[in-house]
Amino acid sequence: MRTNPSGFRNPHTRANRMARLLWHFVWLIAFRPTPWFMGAWRSWLLKLFGAKIGFARFDASCSIWAPWLLVVGHEVYVDTNVNLYNAYGITLGDRVIISQNAFLCSAGHDYTDPTYGLIGGKITVNDDAWIAADVFVGPGVTIGAGTVVGARAVVVKDTPPWTVVAGHPARVLKERKLNDAK
Repeated sequence: MRTNPSGFRNPHTRANRMARLLWHFVWLIAFRPTPWFMGAWRSWLLKLFGAKIGFARFDASCSIWAPWLLVVGHEVYVDTNVNLYNAYGITLGDRVIISQNAFLCSAGHDYTDPTYGLIGGKITVNDDAWIAADVFVGPGVTIGAGTVVGARAVVVKDTPPWTVVAGHPARVLKERKLNDAK
């Protein structure tokens, strides 16, 4: 038995591929080279390409695969070198932080298929969550409300709300409790 990677067929329509190509050029020319204070401009460009965004800031170095599949709430920050590979969609709730070098990957390839067909699922990061530095979040994962994902964790299963998770694969370390407001 053998694999046949050359038999892989891109499941995306021609229109999807052309839109991603256009987005890539806009990202290179008008998104990526912008200085720190042009966050509103970057959000506007994402909205122009169909993203549904509340008040959010995206670092110029973050990479977004298909903006039209992105839904973002209010008071959201996406830090440096974050990769939002949203072939199946990504939703970020309100007051979410995605720290530097995080990779939210909504698609992968079926290793049981000789042609490595595309598989995946939508990623949801619920309100008040923090995805720390260098975290990998896999396809179809839901990060519970208030969850903190520790640095360099690999999240391949849904996380319960208001917990701290870390590790490879990520596991619950403890309940997350907030201090009283001062």
